[in-house]
Amino acid sequence: MHLAVCERCDWGYVLPSDVPAGQCPHCHHETLTGLEEGFDQLPVIRPPEQLIPFAISEETARQSIQTFARQVTFAPPDLKPQTLLGRLRRLYLPRWLVDGEAGAMWQAEVGFDYDVVSHQDTFDQNGGWASREVRETRIRWEPRAGRLRRAYHNISAPALDVEAQVERRLGRFDLSSAQDYRPEQLNGALVRLPNRTPADAWSDARPHFQQAASEECRRAAKADHIRGYRWSPEFGQLNWTQLLLPIYTTYYLGDDGQPLPIIIHGQSGQISGTRRASLKRAKTMTFIILAAAIGILLCSGVTALGAFWEDEFLAVAGLGVLLSVIVAMAAIAPYVIAREYNRNQARHDWLG
Repeated sequence: MHLAVCERCDWGYVLPSDVPAGQCPHCHHETLTGLEEGFDQLPVIRPPEQLIPFAISEETARQSIQTFARQVTFAPPDLKPQTLLGRLRRLYLPRWLVDGEAGAMWQAEVGFDYDVVSHQDTFDQNGGWASREVRETRIRWEPRAGRLRRAYHNISAPALDVEAQVERRLGRFDLSSAQDYRPEQLNGALVRLPNRTPADAWSDARPHFQQAASEECRRAAKADHIRGYRWSPEFGQLNWTQLLLPIYTTYYLGDDGQPLPIIIHGQSGQISGTRRASLKRAKTMTFIILAAAIGILLCSGVTALGAFWEDEFLAVAGLGVLLSVIVAMAAIAPYVIAREYNRNQARHDWLG
């Protein structure tokens, strides 16, 4: 394994030594630059402990890309499914896993379900009264307090500051399918380096420790519910590792030749990316419509010459002139539609 970094977007990667770095799978602008420093020189690095394998087939990826391409108005010429599939790269995004011991005094209210049976009388359509049994489940709340000292394993927290954006675009990952990490599982994929330190991610991990402790206290009380859980924990023996999340990345070129990124969820096939209409194609359509308007106008002029023999030709020529004006006015529509589409889509770029 060796390290590489993109000098344009500053994303860092770990990749197998026999895999060429190539373009950055995030911005797709620059070739990755290898780093000579070892892993021990990095401020934020921990070994992977678990990995979620890629679960979608090439056909699923193809269908996702085809759907994406169809949704782009006036799609650029480079936005073709085969082109995007040829540029597809596998990338793992990191998520922190932390093990730790927690000791605390705790207080809460625990709830126990119980059934209440009553009878309800109704007046039926035959003029008589009918009674039926009604069973209702209620909760009896009781206070509890205690002391715990437990070890909790694989509490997760974001390792990237863009993780929330990725999940908002692609959806969550099914963490239950995680497997123990083995280096051969990467199979040529790149691994993104974390850009959040464990100290920064601790604020996200701590509530999950409390949630796990609350659930344990509920089970210890043999209760059905728990609420108002309060504790004053002390943590120790914290050990940070990584869980790797699978995504595919690819891109297409816009009118200016700049790459526009696309990402695909490695489990579900959900796709998201930068959508841009081609203003060049829109302008070409505008010129075609203008040419059609000019053609109608010329035909109308020729038809008007027939008015020397028949008056009806003059009326037809007038309608042709009117039609040519309407078509000419509509010619601006493709360019306006494409420009407004790009303006609206700029607000939804997946990573800015």
